[in-house]
Amino acid sequence: MTATDILQELETMGNASTKRIFQNHGAQEPMFGVKIGDMKKIVQRVKKNHDLSLALYDTGNSDAMYLAGLIADEKKMTRHELQHWVEHTTWMMHSEFTVPWVTAETPHGWALGLEWIESEQEPIAAAGWSTLASWVTIRPDSALDLVELEGLLKRIATTLPEAPNRVRYAMNAFVIACGISVAPLHTAALDTAGRVGKVKADQGGTACKVPDAAEYIQNAVEKGRLGSKKKMARC
Repeated sequence: MTATDILQELETMGNASTKRIFQNHGAQEPMFGVKIGDMKKIVQRVKKNHDLSLALYDTGNSDAMYLAGLIADEKKMTRHELQHWVEHTTWMMHSEFTVPWVTAETPHGWALGLEWIESEQEPIAAAGWSTLASWVTIRPDSALDLVELEGLLKRIATTLPEAPNRVRYAMNAFVIACGISVAPLHTAALDTAGRVGKVKADQGGTACKVPDAAEYIQNAVEKGRLGSKKKMARC
């Protein structure tokens, strides 16, 4: 099956209502507006396919690019390919989910996350924070650099208010990830959340809200999720 075959199949799955929702959140043409649940029917059939994932991403079609992340083989993705992906994202579903999820599952995730957060390009910086957030949720605390992570939390406490829109959102998600999934950093994450306060980020005129980090972390703790880890970043 080729990328062209997949594009034709995605087109039949396109939904005008879904497309409008995506566009309200910043999605750009070309796209069909395929629901993620429908897209996963293709994933079940195709499984992981490195070459096909690269070809789909390079079509520039938003739906195909998201699908590319779902079928990407993290064991084969190179640092160069991940850099190419992050430089060609077209909206936040790619820059804050597709690319970070795949990157975090590779051995390159930590180094690339740290590199990307220094970028002056908003999508890349947001991708960096999102990658680091996913990184801490899928690895045991013993495999994490707790000192550097705590330093990143302190950095967020002082820099988040002046950060670009989507970077603020991604930073907030990083604080939440550390506060829930990294037990040794729970207190530090709550302290950062308290210092930052309620984070505001433009959601493109939609009703979506930025999660309150402190409240979100506390709710997770009450549900017994402190220190919980995921098997994989992608979902």
